[in-house]
Amino acid sequence: MEDGVLKEGFLVKRGHIVHNWKVRWFVLRQNTLVYYKLEGGRRVNPPKGRILLDGCTITCPCLDYENRPLLIKLKTQTSTEYFLEASSREERDAWAFEITGAIHAGQPGKVQQLHNLRNSFKLPPHISLHQIVDKMHNSSSGIRSSPNMEQGSTYKKTFLGSSLVDWLISNSFVASRLEGVTLASMLMEENFLSPVGVRSMGAIRSGDLAEQFLDDSTALYTFAESYKKKISPREEISLSTVELSGMVVKQGYLAKQGHKRKNWKVRRFVLRKDPAFLHYYDPSKEENRPVGGFSLRGSLVSALEDNGVPTGVKGNVQGNLFKVITKDDKHYYIQASSKVERVEWIEAIKKLT
Repeated sequence: MEDGVLKEGFLVKRGHIVHNWKVRWFVLRQNTLVYYKLEGGRRVNPPKGRILLDGCTITCPCLDYENRPLLIKLKTQTSTEYFLEASSREERDAWAFEITGAIHAGQPGKVQQLHNLRNSFKLPPHISLHQIVDKMHNSSSGIRSSPNMEQGSTYKKTFLGSSLVDWLISNSFVASRLEGVTLASMLMEENFLSPVGVRSMGAIRSGDLAEQFLDDSTALYTFAESYKKKISPREEISLSTVELSGMVVKQGYLAKQGHKRKNWKVRRFVLRKDPAFLHYYDPSKEENRPVGGFSLRGSLVSALEDNGVPTGVKGNVQGNLFKVITKDDKHYYIQASSKVERVEWIEAIKKLT
């Protein structure tokens, strides 16, 4: 990482004039957030844009777009709004924390307060659980229920644990994710919410109140009175349903070489186990369906040399590359944003092959 850089990596940015979504490489420094277009695995100079952080306000979580739950919104002193999407809740929160620190960099006391807030817990006084649940049921501003899948079973009218925590924060019922987890656990204790599926049911066995609710994008919950479960008959489960039923173990933005045109595009990769699949999504699209993917059973994964352009790679793309060869001998060339990230992905994939 360059001197003075607080954080860098891929984010998906909404355009100002035409509200389309494009992947950009972002570089955060103490008073600016600069973003670049990427070509051939390298950022293109000059930068596409620069966000001055002095006087900025940040909203995270931002729920302005229903189909993009991992947004950060920045509003500058001139009231220009920027919408940035991360690849996971953890990555979104890490960006939000660093950006908030950069905004308040000239106020050491504020930065220390942020660090304390991140590691502290205090439930708001005199909170009414009934008031929260009533607002959760609101058709326009409440928590959105929809069918969700876990391990081949479809659960109707459910929502993600992480989505509920996002909602509690955005509605100012809590000030931190830790408070959100504890408040959600209280809602379960009072039988307002029910856990659904293997992940969330398993957490109930914990004796610690703060650990009974999972702030997780794979844990499902529902309103206690609306719990319905539909087991998909084995013969009706499509291949894609089976592929997507595994537990998510890793996700993030990576660049991938196309099979036909051999051009490079950034995709959001999601690694699942039981069954082991690696899927990739187009982050510029609203629908949450993979544009491709493959089984990892019998696959081989390896790092490619960093000196020069490796065999099989088209264009002047170098550095942090790795290759996955599937059981049916299909080759996937992928580029991480750093050597550390490449090692993490290779190790995670190897465990599932």
